[in-house]
Amino acid sequence: MNKPVDTPAATLTGAEAVVELLRAHGVEVIFGLCGDTSLPLYDALARLPHGMKHVLTRDERHAAYMADGYARVSGKVGVCEGPSGGGATYLLPGLVEANESSVPVLGINTDISVSSRGRFTLTELDQGALMQPLTKWNAVLDRSADIPRVFRAAFNAMTTGRPGAAHIALPFDVQNGPVERKDVWGDPTLGAYPSRRVAPDPFHVELAAKLLRSAKRPVFICGGGPVIAGAQEELLELAEKLSAPVATTISGQGSISEEHPLAVGVVGSNGGTVETRSIVDAADVVVFVGCRAGSVTTERWRHPAPGACKVIHIDVDAGTVGANYAVDVPVVADAKLALAALNEALEGVKRTLDASAVKQARESKFSKFDALAESLDRPIKPERVVAELAAALDADAIVVADPGTPCPYLSAYYRVRSVGRTLFSNRAHGALGYAMAAAVGAHFGRPSVKTVAVMGDGSFGMCVGELETLVRYKLPITLVVIRNAVYGWIKAGQKTGYGGRYFSVDFGVTDHAKVAEAYGVKSWKVEDPAKLGAVLKDAIAYGGPTLVDVVCQPLHEAQAPVSEWVA
Repeated sequence: MNKPVDTPAATLTGAEAVVELLRAHGVEVIFGLCGDTSLPLYDALARLPHGMKHVLTRDERHAAYMADGYARVSGKVGVCEGPSGGGATYLLPGLVEANESSVPVLGINTDISVSSRGRFTLTELDQGALMQPLTKWNAVLDRSADIPRVFRAAFNAMTTGRPGAAHIALPFDVQNGPVERKDVWGDPTLGAYPSRRVAPDPFHVELAAKLLRSAKRPVFICGGGPVIAGAQEELLELAEKLSAPVATTISGQGSISEEHPLAVGVVGSNGGTVETRSIVDAADVVVFVGCRAGSVTTERWRHPAPGACKVIHIDVDAGTVGANYAVDVPVVADAKLALAALNEALEGVKRTLDASAVKQARESKFSKFDALAESLDRPIKPERVVAELAAALDADAIVVADPGTPCPYLSAYYRVRSVGRTLFSNRAHGALGYAMAAAVGAHFGRPSVKTVAVMGDGSFGMCVGELETLVRYKLPITLVVIRNAVYGWIKAGQKTGYGGRYFSVDFGVTDHAKVAEAYGVKSWKVEDPAKLGAVLKDAIAYGGPTLVDVVCQPLHEAQAPVSEWVA
């Protein structure tokens, strides 16, 4: 018997169109939290065969951090969503961090109906005004017919030029309104970044090549640009041609393997050391690559000292080039294309590799570190945590560091042995409570490798609710908590900059292992440094979520791994 052919309806609801547009742009995972205004969107996600995974979080802020971590390691746009009102204000911190870190994250907040605006409706706020100054692109939808155009524009904005965050406000009645099916299409290449590369001006390439030919001590300082652009191969080729040391910011780690003879490691006032600073100070030409040359990287614009060397600045964002240093050669371009063009312009140049200065700096730096890392003192020294973690992890493992106590130690002394994004922190704004959620996102972005989140106990207190998320999804993520019952970074600043006048930085001791066990996380508490390595290996090998609570030396009592505490 013949059956009638099902003809797709000529129109979709707005919520259905949103689901189809996300799918059309290659979205695979959505992180979010339900709310009244999101009911049409959730119903569309429940009904349609879209193939995307929705990860229910316990807090909108952490949904945004998960999307951030996912985007950093996957190379794809991270997507997070939440309801109106408080959902928008909670999503905002993650969007701000992603935008300033050049990470493409799309935040969708559903909203009250257009017809309810201005009537003191519960959860009403001006999402457009809230998000506009803090994202790369944002829009408030007023009509369902505009959904396809707005979503395509958002993906285009996030993944072209300097990547960044976008936000869309999606009112309740717009989700229920009609959208023409023929208008619902997307370009999947805009779902990954960088989607549209910008080539350099050949004139500026030739000027830069001329300067590099004559340079005696060139040094590269790489921000996140080479990692974002996937320019590691081009960077290494150019550095080896010139026998030029390669230093990075924290965001730039992964631009070069830190086991390479020319790899200096992190420079600046968070993760840099006296030894790494000396390499920068000796340069006669500094090449900033995908780096804003901000206050932390340059120790408040003192290293390199203005006028002490020639400066070549490569960045896809023209507004970044020359913002902090007088630039001898500006190169506005995608890092991969710019470095490839420089390699071509310098064809035939091949200097004898001389990494003696880098080797000397590295040996001096790690001799101090190793003495502390091998200590059996109690409480456990943070250097010991870094060393044991490095010994327990494979080169391709992902480590996410919260920006407090863990960040300076890991960025300075945890050697990134592979290229790409394997160690990262939320360094743009440095909000605590990031690492656990970002590690969840990183796991979904690269599930084949081990992911570890390292946080202080201050950070743990801000994200503890997401332990339930780890358990619900049975995620094989290991959490390392550095327990010292203090906001250690701030207390260190009070010691160094304010004569030890400590004020309101200490809090009570928490048994994080017991808290995690209550959620169903397999946990350990470690007080003996001699047992730390074995415990970390057991935790990393376990197939589900684990937590290691390390009773650690307060940061203000430890040797500072950075050149200055107060910027």
